Amino acid sequence: MKQRPIYSYPIDEVIQKRWSPRAYAPTPLSDEQVLTLLEAARWAASCNNQQPWRFIWSHNDGSEKYQKLLACLADGNRAWAQHAPVLIMVLNYPPYKPCGPRNQWALYDLGLAVGNLTTQASLMDLYVHNMAGFDEAKVRELFEIDAEMSPVTMLTVGHLGDISILNDFNQKRELQVQVRKPLDELILF
Repeated sequence: MKQRPIYSYPIDEVIQKRWSPRAYAPTPLSDEQVLTLLEAARWAASCNNQQPWRFIWSHNDGSEKYQKLLACLADGNRAWAQHAPVLIMVLNYPPYKPCGPRNQWALYDLGLAVGNLTTQASLMDLYVHNMAGFDEAKVRELFEIDAEMSPVTMLTVGHLGDISILNDFNQKRELQVQVRKPLDELILF
């Protein structure tokens, strides 16, 4: 059984519940569940309402799109992510015409969108794992994305599963207690 982290101050249960599992149940998600998560992302705050996030997603259904997303992952992530019911590629699209050539806040805004998605997932008893371990060039090649877009992270989404589906290395990681730097280390002044 996974131990719960120790919080320095009281935070809401929905935030406490958030963590990034690697073991997912094979229970499929409905289109409505996935679109609800993306709707939560859509309503995130963004500079001048530019909404600089884009998504490519697929159910774990063996489709061509799913196979392409899975092929973009690094081997270590693919080993466990292949069991997740949903894969989502998150892309940054930072054009910002009204006030300048580029939206320098686009990645911040994208983070807010993924934060909304993740919080909505927690409310729905779903879990999200963000991954940086993917091949950006392969994403560009397989999906022929706009040159101004940048792949930022890949997400897995689903219900918690049995860790016995994982290799020994990932089973140990799954059982580790979440830790964070002390709050006083994060506050500068």
